[in-house]
Amino acid sequence: MIDREHPSLSLVRQCELLGISRSGLYAAPGGRRAGDEALMAAIDRIYTAWPFYGYRRITVELGRQGTRVNHKRVLRLMRAMGIASIAPGPQTSVPHPRHKKYPYLLRNVPILRPDQVWCTDITYLPMARGHLFLVAILDWYSRHVLSWRLSNTCDVGFCLDALADALATGRKPEIFNSDQGAQFTSEDFTGRLLEQGIRISMDGKGRALDNVIVERFWRNVKYEHVYLHAAANGLELYRGLKNYVDFYCHRRIHESLQYAIPAEVYAARKTA
Repeated sequence: MIDREHPSLSLVRQCELLGISRSGLYAAPGGRRAGDEALMAAIDRIYTAWPFYGYRRITVELGRQGTRVNHKRVLRLMRAMGIASIAPGPQTSVPHPRHKKYPYLLRNVPILRPDQVWCTDITYLPMARGHLFLVAILDWYSRHVLSWRLSNTCDVGFCLDALADALATGRKPEIFNSDQGAQFTSEDFTGRLLEQGIRISMDGKGRALDNVIVERFWRNVKYEHVYLHAAANGLELYRGLKNYVDFYCHRRIHESLQYAIPAEVYAARKTA
């Protein structure tokens, strides 16, 4: 994806053009066993279909599909992918111990207009060789994708870039909802929101529906694009996602929006 010997484009400029974070560019890849990437892709398919499956049930399902693997290896790879069962249970997620956690503010709150609530999350995307992480910020009411970024590391840098892109539109939410991952509880990320006077909401541990809008978007991205068009590398993945997000926002009708299109609903900017 990145050409380190390009005669005219610097590494920084290549990252900007591809919409990926520079923070992971120089990170040395962790040691991977042979077959790990293929196994991670299989885990991702199972998890996307049944996000309430933990590592033990995913291990069993892999076996039913013909892949015999130790459950400890599945657990290790799921941690590397940044995923865990949404069902309640011990150690389903481990937020940073020194980061402040904020309460969930959306329980029983009607979402009535654009920019009332924005939401975000990170997901794993497989490629023919390797994988990348995708972060996206959506408007909860309209399902409109406000910004997205790719990175080869799951750190806060590309999340901050996505947040900056979303705020650069000149609009901001009343409430910003995320999970309790270390990226979103970091002082850099929460501080940016607080500076804008945005209230912070965070999912309760093990609650499947607290960030349901982003979870539905991940399913759409994977089933309608990623799994149908296996990207050979990061550049292909970026270009394909760019086209899909444009389709999702500007042409794809949504039953939940009474068959309207997200960009049109977001532009309407209803008031309470």
